[in-house]
Amino acid sequence: MNKKAVIKKTTKKIAEEALKDVIDPELGVNIVDLGLVYSVTLRKDKIYLKMTLTFPGCPLAGPITREAKEVLKALPGIKKAKVSLVWDPPWTPDMVNKDIKDELGL
Repeated sequence: MNKKAVIKKTTKKIAEEALKDVIDPELGVNIVDLGLVYSVTLRKDKIYLKMTLTFPGCPLAGPITREAKEVLKALPGIKKAKVSLVWDPPWTPDMVNKDIKDELGL
């Protein structure tokens, strides 16, 4: 995220940009470009993230969701962040950003 800009209020776009700092350690790609972020909802000083992982038994579920929560809680005006893992719809490689697909050879 561009740290130079002074942000007074968090928006969905700002939150999604901040989530690009959360990297899937196995693939080395951020969770937004991987298509793991399904929705970001803001309600006053609370932010809710619905996301998935590449597969339900992913051993990195804890670290990735904790990091996403920390990134969101650090945004201006946010006092509470909740991250929910969902499995419907299931993640597929088709959800990956087109430019990243080429890099990953998908």
